[in-house]
Amino acid sequence: MKDIVSDEIRSLTPYPPGKPIEEVEREYGIKGSIKLASNENPLGPSPKAVEAILKSISNLHRYPDGSCYYLKRKLAEYLRVEPEMLIIGNGSNEIIEFVVKTFLGPGEEAVMGNPSFAVYPIIVKASRGKPILVPLKGLVHDLDAMSEAVTAKTRLVFVANPNNPTGTIVTGGDLDRFMGKLPDRVIVVIDEAYREYVTDKEFPNSLEYIKKKRYAVILRTFSKIYGLAGLRIGYGIACKDMISYMQKVRQPFNVNSLAQIAADAALEDEEHLRRSIENNKNEMSRLFREMKDLGFECVPSQANFFLIKVGRGRDVYDGLLRKGVIVRPMDSYGLSEYIRVTVGLPEENERFIETFRRVIKA
Repeated sequence: MKDIVSDEIRSLTPYPPGKPIEEVEREYGIKGSIKLASNENPLGPSPKAVEAILKSISNLHRYPDGSCYYLKRKLAEYLRVEPEMLIIGNGSNEIIEFVVKTFLGPGEEAVMGNPSFAVYPIIVKASRGKPILVPLKGLVHDLDAMSEAVTAKTRLVFVANPNNPTGTIVTGGDLDRFMGKLPDRVIVVIDEAYREYVTDKEFPNSLEYIKKKRYAVILRTFSKIYGLAGLRIGYGIACKDMISYMQKVRQPFNVNSLAQIAADAALEDEEHLRRSIENNKNEMSRLFREMKDLGFECVPSQANFFLIKVGRGRDVYDGLLRKGVIVRPMDSYGLSEYIRVTVGLPEENERFIETFRRVIKA
C-alpha cells in the first residue's frame, strides 16, 4: 500500500491502549482486578454529573448544542475569561488536533519534551509536520534545550505541565523565562490536564500569558479530576482570534450532549473536587512512604500518578498483571526501569502495596 499512504503515516506508531479489565481477567483466569494504569479518578464522576445525565437521557434523539453555548458560559465565569476565548473538544486530544491543523503547515516543526504525552508527535506527523523531540533533564522538561531547538521552521512548542508520564512540573519562573526567549510567532501549547491536582505553589498561572497577548493555547480536561473520561470532553483557552481560526477546523456537533451536560454539572460540585484532591494527596504520600520503606525510588509527582524505579519494569508490570493489579509499563516511553501507577482508593492502594511486595520477592 505504499502507493496510497504517505511516509509520515507509515512511520507512525499508534498510541498503545491498555487492555480492558474484562479481557485481562479472561486471559489470566482471575477475578476482581483493579486498574491503576490510566490516571483516572478513582472516586468516579461527580454525583451531580450523574444526576444531570440521567435527567437528559430522553433527549438523545436531538443533536447536541454545536456551540456548547451553556458550558462555555459556565466555564467563562469559572475562569474569568470571555466565552469567545474558549473552544470545547472531544477530550483535550481534539483541541491538540485543532491547534495542529490550524497553525502547523507541512514541513513545519513542533518542539516537545521526550518523553511526554505520546499523542503530540502522532498528531504532528499525521498532519505532515515534524516533531522535534527534546530529552527531559532529570525527568523534567529541559526548557533551555527546548528554546535552543526552536528554528525558523518552528510554529508550535508543547509543554505538558504536569508532564505525563513523569508527573513533574516546570515552575512559573522557569516558564516565564522560557516564554521570554521564544519568538513572538511561536505558539506555546500548555497542557494542564492534571492541574487541579497540583499542590506546588510555584506552579504557573498560565492564563496570564493569554491576558498579556502572548500566542498560547492552554489545554484542560474533564477526564481527570472531574471523572468524565468515558464521555471525552476537554477545552482550550486562547485569545479570541486564535479561537476563531480553530473553530474553522472543528467539525459540527463534535461534543456529545451528555458530555456537555455532565461537565456543566461537575463544575458546580466543589465537594467532589475537594474529596478527589484530598484522596490523591493523602494516598500519594502513603504510597511514597511504603515504596521508600521497600527501598524503591519514586519520582516526585504533582499529578494523580507517579513513577517507581523498579529495574525491570516490564517484568514487574507482568507480575502485577497476573495477580489482577493493572499498572502501566514504561518501556514504550524509553523508561524501561519504571512503572507508572495511578493513585487509587485506599483499599486499591493497599492491594497494590501487598501485591507489589509479593512480586518483587518472587
